[in-house]
Amino acid sequence: MKGRVTTKASAPAKWIPFLCVFCFALGILFSNRLWDSSAEPNGQQLLSQRRHEQELQVIDDDSTTNKKLSQNKDVMDEVLKTHEVIQPTRSLDKSIAVLQTHLASKSSQETSLKGSAPVPRQKVFMVIGINTAFSSRKRRDSVRETWMPQGEKLVQLEREKGIIVRFMIGHRLDFEDEESRDCPLPLSSLPSHCFLFLSLSATSNSILDRAIDSEDAQHKDFLRLEHVEGYHELSAKTKIFFSTAVAKWDAEFYVKVDDDVHVNLGMLASTLARHRSKPRVYIGCMKSGPVLSQKNVKYHEPEYWKFGEEGNKYFRHATGQIYAISKELATYISLNQPILHKYANEDVSLGAWFIGLEVEHIDDHSMCCGTPPDCAWKAQAGDVCIASFDWSCSGICKSVERIKFVHEKCGEGDGSVWSAVF
Repeated sequence: MKGRVTTKASAPAKWIPFLCVFCFALGILFSNRLWDSSAEPNGQQLLSQRRHEQELQVIDDDSTTNKKLSQNKDVMDEVLKTHEVIQPTRSLDKSIAVLQTHLASKSSQETSLKGSAPVPRQKVFMVIGINTAFSSRKRRDSVRETWMPQGEKLVQLEREKGIIVRFMIGHRLDFEDEESRDCPLPLSSLPSHCFLFLSLSATSNSILDRAIDSEDAQHKDFLRLEHVEGYHELSAKTKIFFSTAVAKWDAEFYVKVDDDVHVNLGMLASTLARHRSKPRVYIGCMKSGPVLSQKNVKYHEPEYWKFGEEGNKYFRHATGQIYAISKELATYISLNQPILHKYANEDVSLGAWFIGLEVEHIDDHSMCCGTPPDCAWKAQAGDVCIASFDWSCSGICKSVERIKFVHEKCGEGDGSVWSAVF
């Protein structure tokens, strides 16, 4: 019995190692399949989630970009619309500004070529600008022979009394070719293509410009303005005169006078001196004339509708033959020159610039006396006039022939300005 049992047990024992190996291999294979089957869905889920997030990011980026592009397009559309609205009204102003900039640039370049540094402003009592034209040589000579000192006396007047007297004049506008002949005055009505010719001719050394240069070399009594001369451009010339004078001289008063008006310098200086403690004064013969809406009349106002009903009068303003303003007002004009509106008449424009400001208007009728016998009677009575002219001519009628007579009858005397205390 014992031998048989031993024989039966020994046979299966030989397969035990094979069974162990087989079970071990089967276990590994089964485990790997379970791992792969459980891990594969998770991996696919992670990859799918990652891919979905990337797609959302791309969509979000595209949306943001599209929004920015849309916003930029909207902004550009608004800019273009604004530009289209503004452009028609600005084209003329831009052309004029370009011309003035060109003239100023030319002047600056000439100064640079001369190698001169900016000169400090000379401090004086008053600056008198005598409005004149290229065709008014005889008028200028008649003024020099009567109330305006010449040569060394003019220099002495500046040095001892602080009184500057200058004829003010700009440049000549000449159109010399066929293409530019459809460019009429005033400047406000010029087509845009005319400004090229205007710029070239205004800065060219024309015959009339050379004549003024020669006259100035002889008398040294001109103030050249970066301005194109024209009767309808007096408002612009007035602005440029004050701006130029303020830049050159630090004066207490600035005076504008026409070249067909007689002036007593001593009386003018003494009168202004009484107002030197006032910061903003506007001195002249104040008037309020009718607003003329009818065309083809001398003082037609194209913007008559701004002054109310037909037949209305202008606001109070100094007559244009002569007026004076204090330093602060002249500086105000200089600083705000580009935005000050120009009416057809220069004296109206000046009065309009001061509306809304704290300005004291001083109505002095000694600045608008008539010619003899009016100013002569007043002089005999000891009430010497500051200025004399004929209202009917807006100046002394036939001033070249008559200003000497007016000077003899109404002049204060050659020594008055030197003895005046101010």
